[in-house]
Amino acid sequence: MDRRSQGKDAETAAANYLESEGVRILERNFNCRAGEIDLIGHDGDSLAFIEVRARRADALVDGAASVDERKRRKLIRAARFYLHRHGLDNCFCRFDMIAVTITPEQPYGFEWITNAFDATP
Repeated sequence: MDRRSQGKDAETAAANYLESEGVRILERNFNCRAGEIDLIGHDGDSLAFIEVRARRADALVDGAASVDERKRRKLIRAARFYLHRHGLDNCFCRFDMIAVTITPEQPYGFEWITNAFDATP
């Protein structure tokens, strides 16, 4: 399986996992000029912008550690665009990450990090 297919499958598995945890997925792969947001969902009173990172269990860097400052800035800009486009300028939102570990024994392991980073300068 190529990386793109593997990533798409991991993203679908992450969305299913989050839904089983009570998150209502609103959008997948939201794209704008500022960037892409993998998943957007409601979790309780929060709107969560969720970055999905899939890595094999033997990878040198785990998925959560692979989101650098540049990627965070792109996610924040895309989220601001999404909020403005939908008239949600005053809603409570957060940035989550879900690290998907791919192992031969079981298809996926999940590490869901809520409030992984914030948008304050």
